[in-house]
Amino acid sequence: QVQLVESGGGLVQAGGSLRLSCAASGRTFSNYALGWFRQAPGKEREFVARISRSYTTIYYADSVKGRFTISRDNAKNTVFLQMNSLKPEDTAVYYCAAQGQSGEYDYWGQGTQVTVSS
Repeated sequence: QVQLVESGGGLVQAGGSLRLSCAASGRTFSNYALGWFRQAPGKEREFVARISRSYTTIYYADSVKGRFTISRDNAKNTVFLQMNSLKPEDTAVYYCAAQGQSGEYDYWGQGTQVTVSS
């Protein structure tokens, strides 16, 4: 089992920045690729970013590319999402998730709300 707890969400004006954190406990953190997802009201959950176990491979959704940066600190069992130039359409609950060897995201946090006002 891996327990994930997100923090850092809040209310910010358009153009502002937030940094989300996701702290992990349980099984060896470095064994998992980590992803960020988000779900806006009335919409399906969507992929935001992913970072590999060894930091070497990173993917972003086109909608956040150039504005968001995913990073991880395996020594601190934490993954981050730096969000800059925020837009109202970034408003959503943001979740971190751990991807196991099967390729499935097996573990999820409870989510943190991000609200961007125009």
